[in-house]
Amino acid sequence: MSLDKKFEKLILTVSSRAALSSYYFIGKKDKLSADKAAVDTMRTILNKINMRGQIVIGEGELDKAPMLYIGEKVGTNNGPELDIAVDPLEGTNFVANNLPGALSVIAISEKSNLFNAPETYMNKISADVKEKNVVDLDYSTKKNIDNLAQYKNRRPDQLTTCILDRPRHKKIIDDLKRLKVNIKLITDGDVSGALLVTNPKYNVDLFLGIGGGPEGVLAASALDSYECFFQGKFLFDTENDKKRAKQMGIKDFNKKYDIKEIVSGDSIFCATGITTGDLVSGITIENDEFVSETLITHKSTGLKKTIQLKQKI
Repeated sequence: MSLDKKFEKLILTVSSRAALSSYYFIGKKDKLSADKAAVDTMRTILNKINMRGQIVIGEGELDKAPMLYIGEKVGTNNGPELDIAVDPLEGTNFVANNLPGALSVIAISEKSNLFNAPETYMNKISADVKEKNVVDLDYSTKKNIDNLAQYKNRRPDQLTTCILDRPRHKKIIDDLKRLKVNIKLITDGDVSGALLVTNPKYNVDLFLGIGGGPEGVLAASALDSYECFFQGKFLFDTENDKKRAKQMGIKDFNKKYDIKEIVSGDSIFCATGITTGDLVSGITIENDEFVSETLITHKSTGLKKTIQLKQKI
């Protein structure tokens, strides 16, 4: 089964309108209000869509998130059953401090086709690789780089790796330096980081490291449409993390998940820019209209493009 094409426009509206709501908080040093504005708008529009939707990745669990929490039902309760993953504002600090790369992100699939990811960290890796055993979470940094260089017929010093700038990544970054690999450090926004491997224009060959689990599932939805490689492994540091994971149906805490296990079947993904970043441009206002730029993918129709949209405010 495939998602109806009409959902492309609907989901595009959801992400672009949520992005506009956060836009008004750019540089206001108020990340909580910026996030709340995106959440409120996204939820309001989702509840007008003819669907029986359920949030599988959202703002957190019910005790932490009053809206768009994991398990929340959205839509008119008529129409298809859909799984919905949202990150209404990826990069709250980017908006608060007027920095590049803030996004409003959403993905939808048919019921049970999106992985129900717990609010925990995930070790992940993505690359524009069509074959197995080229890159893998279990490989050393050196082996991943050597294999990828051979696969792309390049030297390691001609490759670029994107990674979150975190103390936990010191060893990987040191290894990359020794291998003379070009390093693109990002401060936040690992949905965007994982997607930079999809097009040569971004000049990123590999994304790796530990980031958010929910963000990994969102990125996987788009990467699946591009037929890129993605692998993720959830990290459960506490007994409470493991308990919540069990409640979501996760039994093997050491399992590596391939992309087809994270996104099965058809999906639609939208990431709209709030502030201009590597992936898409940010919101601009022209009189009573706003212009948004969105990366949209729809697996079954082969849609993979950046769309500029002008709408009435």
